[in-house]
Amino acid sequence: MTDPDFYVTMAGAGLTGLGMVVVAGLSGWRGWLALKREALVQKGDEAPVPSAGARIEIADLRERIRKLEAIAAGVDL
Repeated sequence: MTDPDFYVTMAGAGLTGLGMVVVAGLSGWRGWLALKREALVQKGDEAPVPSAGARIEIADLRERIRKLEAIAAGVDL
């Protein structure tokens, strides 16, 4: 157990094992990113989500339409 070759061999084996784990993890990470990228591309085919400003403007227009319809129907607001 005091042989220096033993410690060098164990260190080399440990570093090799660690390298294998890192490579496997990196491969999995790249696969997960590719999966998410594919999901975003498929979602991009659908209607895009409007921005906050556009949603506020749409809500304002809907409120104006509601008021105009109420006026046309003769209802007091």
